Parts: sequence; C-alpha cells; structure tokens
Amino acid sequence: VIQKYTINMGGLEAFNKVKTAKITGALTSQSIDMPFTMQIVNGQSMRMDVDAKGKMINNVYHNGKGWKVNPYAGAETPTEVTGAELQSLKPQASLANNLMDYKNRGHQVELQGQEDVEGVKTYKIKLTNKEDGKVTTYFISLTDFVLIKSVSKRDFGNGNVFDAETFYSDIKTIGGIKFSMNFIQKIEGQVFQEVKYDKVELNVDVDAKIFEMPK
Repeated sequence: VIQKYTINMGGLEAFNKVKTAKITGALTSQSIDMPFTMQIVNGQSMRMDVDAKGKMINNVYHNGKGWKVNPYAGAETPTEVTGAELQSLKPQASLANNLMDYKNRGHQVELQGQEDVEGVKTYKIKLTNKEDGKVTTYFISLTDFVLIKSVSKRDFGNGNVFDAETFYSDIKTIGGIKFSMNFIQKIEGQVFQEVKYDKVELNVDVDAKIFEMPK
C-alpha cells in the first residue's frame, strides 16, 4: 500500500532528487490569514517565516538542530529549539514524508485494516517514529492511493494533548512529483488551522546562511 501511494505521488527517488524547494502560501488560524514562505534544502534544512499580524515568526531546522523566533510565545529573540518541538520540525526539512521514506528512516509501520474517512474507503496505516516513539496514523484511499488524512497527538503544553487530524486535498503535480496544496487541521472535529500553498518552486536558489541561528 505504501509503495503504491509513494509511486502515485511520483516515487521516492524523484522526491529525493530535488535539491531545494521554496513554498509560499497562507496559514489561516482563528479567521486570521498569515502569509508564509518556506525554504527547504531537501533532507537537511528548513526555514518557515510567517507574517503574523505584522510580526514575524521564524521556525528553522538545520542539520539536527533548530531555532525559532516567536514574539507571541515569549521568544522575542532567536531561541534554540529542542525535544518534541525539534522532532516536529525535522520531517519538514524533507519533501518526502515519513511514510514514503519509512524504511530508510527506520520507522515501524503496520497496516491496521480499512476505515471510512468522510465517505472514502481507506487503508489505515500506523507509523511509529524511530526517534521518539510518536505514532502517526495515515489513511490512504483504496481507489487511487492518495493520502486522505493523518492523525497524530499534538501537545499544546500544560498537559493538553489532543489528537490532531490533518486532511489533505488539492493535489498538484510540480516537476513530476505531487504535492497536496491544501491542509486542514482539526482537533475534536473543530478546524483550528488551514494551510494553503499558492506556489511550490523546486531546485531554486536557497541561501544557506538563512538557516544559521543569528548570534
């Protein structure tokens, strides 16, 4: 099932061949649209800059380390990111997701049968992350092997841990590989965030200096 899904998306080799990517779009949360730019050196580095009501939020992953600036969360200056937060940034530095590349990354996968997701019959696959044991469940359509939904626990701090569901749609082919251009995230059935990609550019110039944490 995973192989069929991966081939349908363009194949792991094609994803891994891409050197860099630049993605622009908007993140909508609580009716506020926040434009973002994401720059990736595939498999190595990721920087996401979000314009949140005139203040910039930066999240960066680079060669096993991470840093952030988030004036809304007490990080006015560049602050090192560790632990679970760092683990959540790491997969964003790769264009192929953890499911496509589970073998090379050493994650455990298990087919857990079939389930209906909003009227679509899907295969249910449980992935256990090698590094932190975190479980993500993927739901892949029986008919066209497209990722419909994923579910993972999300920690909002203060012991508030919820199952976050991500729904994937609007698939576009760019440079021979497929991207979902729309992501809706729900908690307990309520939408809390939507991400829309406007543009995905592959193999563009990305300045390596942008990933370095400012002194």
